[in-house]
Amino acid sequence: MALAGSDGTAGLWLWRHPRAQGANGRCIGRTDLPVDRRRAKRLAHRVRATARRYGLPRVVWTSPLQRCAQVGRWLRRWGWQHQADARLSELDFGRWDGRAWQDVPPAEVAQWEARFAEHAPGGGEALSALLARALAFLQEQAGPQPLLVVGHAGWMQALAWHGAHAQPPRAEQWPAPPRHGTLLRLPHPAQAGA
Repeated sequence: MALAGSDGTAGLWLWRHPRAQGANGRCIGRTDLPVDRRRAKRLAHRVRATARRYGLPRVVWTSPLQRCAQVGRWLRRWGWQHQADARLSELDFGRWDGRAWQDVPPAEVAQWEARFAEHAPGGGEALSALLARALAFLQEQAGPQPLLVVGHAGWMQALAWHGAHAQPPRAEQWPAPPRHGTLLRLPHPAQAGA
């Protein structure tokens, strides 16, 4: 995806956090699971190398949840600025959060799928609310400088969907999450006239 800016570095540089420990088979949104420190350090090295290669600012924003913040803490040790903001957190799955997916009642999942963008799964937060807080954060960070974020799959997917589609997503349209550590580059919504 082409970015605004003559040098090609403007916009959002979003990395998905490393795999959290104990997340397999569970609904993990706001559940604050740890991440292996070697994986956090490895991703921090990749962020730092990318920043060097492209001349990006040495400022990283993360969710306050451990799986993102630990990457930011490594970067801070190496002289970076690390900022955490709760608006970068993953979707709040309410009473589903932290439970095994197999223990989430299928009827509740069907209700969410029927109104995917507007229904709050587990009584937590609707996808539209996640997108609204993501856009509010980005509006505050609007400017010519590239913005580097270590974040969550839902946050990244919501922004990518918003930038590419005029209509809210249906459940069957929602893309698979990016792999842990994946870099996603997007235009900044405030700079793209969103």
